[in-house]
Amino acid sequence: MIGVHDFESSLKLETERLCLDFTNTVNWHASGHPVEELLAYTDLVAWAQKVGLLTAPEAQRLTRQAARRPAEAAAVLERAHALREAIYRLLSATAHQQPAESSDLDLINAELPVSLAHSRLAPAPEGYSLQWLAPPDALDRLLWPVAYSAADLLTHPELLARVGECADDRGCGYLFLDMTKNRSRRWCDMKDCGNRAKARRHYERQKKE
Repeated sequence: MIGVHDFESSLKLETERLCLDFTNTVNWHASGHPVEELLAYTDLVAWAQKVGLLTAPEAQRLTRQAARRPAEAAAVLERAHALREAIYRLLSATAHQQPAESSDLDLINAELPVSLAHSRLAPAPEGYSLQWLAPPDALDRLLWPVAYSAADLLTHPELLARVGECADDRGCGYLFLDMTKNRSRRWCDMKDCGNRAKARRHYERQKKE
């Protein structure tokens, strides 16, 4: 069982929000040649274990179940891709202050009741928390916290306003939560896209001299 208000802080996330990390399972997301990381259900399980949603025994169990139920595993992977892309488009539009597509919101709304149907309120150190009761063999259990994380972020304006997208002009598409005081973050990583942009600006200045 995972508490909603503290589960994300206990995960091994790069962006502080699970739904953002999930959108970043595609490299060069905003380009004309995106690179998919979740090619099979086992990749989805491996990602979930990496960020801390699953323990190693839980991941092994789901992998075995997926091998026994390949059609169901493929359907869950398809749902995962669809949910991820809807979240990405909504948050990318927000980052660029553009209107979002209602169809993307509809898709998240379709997944959210599934998430909440497996949740319950439980006592927490400060009040109560929402927890997921995950049947160990439920292949789609990985999507429940992702859907809730997206809904939670979308309904917190102060956090939603801090969603940013890498400014790389080649279409990196990495989404992040900009927690700098002056909201000055522009890159996925200064050592990566930021460094390339810096080198490119330096080269262009040299050509003009």
